[in-house]
Amino acid sequence: MKLSQAFKMAWKSILSNKTRTLLTMLGIIIGVSCVILLVSVGQGATSAVTAQVQGLGSNLLSVSISGRGVQTSVTYEQAQSFQDIEGVNAVAPTVSGNVQAKNGNKNVNVSVEGITADYEEVRSTKVQSGRFILPIDVDYSQKVALIGTETATDLFGTSNPVGAYVMLNGMRFKIVGLLEEKSTSNNTIKIPLTSAQRLLRSKGIRTIYMQAETGDLTSIVKARTEQKLSQIFRSTDDSYTVTDQKEMLKTVSSITDTLSIALGGIAGISLIVGGIGIMNIMLVSVTERTREIGIRKSVGAKKRDILLQFLMESIVISGISGMIGILVGLGGGVLVSQITSLTVQASLNIILISFGFSVFIGVFFGIFPANKAANLKPVDALRYD
Repeated sequence: MKLSQAFKMAWKSILSNKTRTLLTMLGIIIGVSCVILLVSVGQGATSAVTAQVQGLGSNLLSVSISGRGVQTSVTYEQAQSFQDIEGVNAVAPTVSGNVQAKNGNKNVNVSVEGITADYEEVRSTKVQSGRFILPIDVDYSQKVALIGTETATDLFGTSNPVGAYVMLNGMRFKIVGLLEEKSTSNNTIKIPLTSAQRLLRSKGIRTIYMQAETGDLTSIVKARTEQKLSQIFRSTDDSYTVTDQKEMLKTVSSITDTLSIALGGIAGISLIVGGIGIMNIMLVSVTERTREIGIRKSVGAKKRDILLQFLMESIVISGISGMIGILVGLGGGVLVSQITSLTVQASLNIILISFGFSVFIGVFFGIFPANKAANLKPVDALRYD
């Protein structure tokens, strides 16, 4: 029997039992659509988090100091000395805290971060209007500020805040720049580091951002930084933590990949359940068409012809179910991205794997009933009532 003839016979059999076939297909459709949707959500989350980490700056290392005993931080001069480490392009020490920001009768609690001019390059932070913090602002503790978009809207509405003044814990600062929209700086105000030390009454520095000259040097710079910190804190390794951006990306990728596999595995169970449904309905079909099989064999149909007929029927059911499942999964992804803040990113590989697995399910669970039909003896089949 030719494949085209087997396909026509399978299609005719499917159309003769539309309702039963549709119910059988639902298991595969739900399984494929869930695999595509859930894995796409996982991949979207990976891309979103990776973009956020990369948006923190290129070739970035973060130094967090917890300290030990009476020494819980480093001085501004010590922080700036990290610039002398071979392979370091720029250093941006920071201090941070929360203050009350006020403009007229508008009053909001906001995060304030004291920064230096190098912060712009190290953390890839730009202004959309006005200017950035300058070295002279840090040297002379100028009362100037950069404001995030959300904070600007809360305090100044739709008007441009550049040139206006804002009160921070009762101290008057002039806004010289409006920061570009960025998830890490929308709800914040940045001021010169020395001004922040006075405002927050915190001389010590516990956070230092460093930029390596190239990505290949980050691991080397990290080792040299840890060596310098070890000298400052007298070999107490638990007094500080140095984080490499590459390590952060690897960790994020590992977590989200595990999540995607877990979600895909859970959804894949429904595919197996759908395959069991196909096998069940095919066994019923074999029983119902026993006499038909006997007649076909008695007029010369071979075992492989019967096997191909029923196996093709199972493959057609699973194949069509897989295609419908792909459309439902992609449509569900678009819907989820529109009604939620989740990022959905469907990949061609996942679509092809899901479709291929659905066809494999049809073959795997169709073999047993097809083989059962092929092994029926013509005499026994014709006697069946």
